[in-house]
Amino acid sequence: MSEVKLSGVSKAFGSTTALTDVDLTVSSGELTAVLGPSGCGKTTLLRIVAGFIRPDRGRVEIDGRAVVDELTVVPPERRGVAVVPQEGALFPHLDVARNIGYGLPRSGQGRRRVDEMLELVGLGGLGTRRPDQLSGGQQQRVALARALAPSPRVVVLDEPFSALDAGLRAQVRDEVSQVLRAIDATAIIVTHDQEEALSMADSVAVMEAGRLVMHGSPTEVYYRPTDLDVARFVGDLVELPGTKAGHTVDTVLGRLPIHGSVLPADGPVLAVVRPEQIRVDARVERGATGAHVDDVSFFGHDALARLTVRSGDVPIRVLARTVAPLQRGDDVAIRVIGPALVYPT
Repeated sequence: MSEVKLSGVSKAFGSTTALTDVDLTVSSGELTAVLGPSGCGKTTLLRIVAGFIRPDRGRVEIDGRAVVDELTVVPPERRGVAVVPQEGALFPHLDVARNIGYGLPRSGQGRRRVDEMLELVGLGGLGTRRPDQLSGGQQQRVALARALAPSPRVVVLDEPFSALDAGLRAQVRDEVSQVLRAIDATAIIVTHDQEEALSMADSVAVMEAGRLVMHGSPTEVYYRPTDLDVARFVGDLVELPGTKAGHTVDTVLGRLPIHGSVLPADGPVLAVVRPEQIRVDARVERGATGAHVDDVSFFGHDALARLTVRSGDVPIRVLARTVAPLQRGDDVAIRVIGPALVYPT
């Protein structure tokens, strides 16, 4: 597989700017998720890599060679980029094997390649079935097998699990991730689903209004977001007005250590922690902050409790994972585990 590099890529459609000076490198064998809300430009970026759209400015390289710049335009069929579309887009009149083999030589070698792909995606023995005889997850695996069959240099996936129900989505994305890693694929997946991006990818590129605002590992993006907008978009957040003094911040939940090397000046700030950093205990002990449980949403594996902190009647949300079940009306103690991030107000 091959490295993909975008340098200064910009694109507008009439008066609407889709991308502005995007620089992004996807290393060979890496799975990168391009994450952002609808309309942020992530699908435009994918289509530029695939060759379906030409950027207004900038350069795209695959394996060190330009596929588009001011002087170069390599057509999609010569880029070695395979596309897995949003809903699979299988040919309904062809069986699974012929869908996968579409575009491959009609020879013994082509048939062997189809058999290899069927085994790779866990559909061995299903080559004679029609797409309408498969589940949604199986159809998506056929689409992936068809994309991988020509041995592309790069695989791009456009919201590939959005049409699946929640339970099936988690299963299929795990299967797809395993397949891509098994062949050491260079892959770019476009998604608006934070859980999907964080769980699947080696790196996450966060986009906002046509700009790449952060690119890092899933843990970096989640725990050390570059700004408050990224922090709010990637996962749940507890926001606490506070006063910074040195490397600590005073909040309604007590004095918290601060994470980060570049910090705002001392004074009023907004401190943020992830809900799972807050521990809830039914016993209100000395040194802990007291709170009242206003509501609880139970999900089986955890519960989302909405609490009001007693000092100042400050409402916060707490994700309680390792405690006994909470009930509306309980009085509890809460503690913050780990450092907070702080942003200027």
